[in-house]
Amino acid sequence: QVQLVESGGGLVQAGGSLRLSCTFSGRTFNSYGMGWFRQAPGNEREFVSTTTWLRGNTYSADYADSVKGRFTISRDNAKNTLYLQMNSLKPEDTAVYYCAACRQNKAAYNEYEYDYWGQGTQVTVSS
Repeated sequence: QVQLVESGGGLVQAGGSLRLSCTFSGRTFNSYGMGWFRQAPGNEREFVSTTTWLRGNTYSADYADSVKGRFTISRDNAKNTLYLQMNSLKPEDTAVYYCAACRQNKAAYNEYEYDYWGQGTQVTVSS
């Protein structure tokens, strides 16, 4: 059974940065597509970023338009860890951020494509 544990959330001022981590355990990390989603109060959970392992230390990455150019997803297969580097944060980035794993090593943009979810980590950006 796959387990995902997020960390790295917190309170930051607008324009600041945070790096989220998601530790993966229970299966072979590089055989899974991975993603980040977020959910703000009163809103549905939305896609943020997705990545697939290609070969060696290379991987694909794609982003929601709202975070493109500010957020960077990465994965370290040696550490079984997924990251989300968030720069130039805005108050509208405030949300609970979730890490998710898809049994297929593919880019996935919808919640239903993912099989496992972390418990979430709160990110709050003050203006």
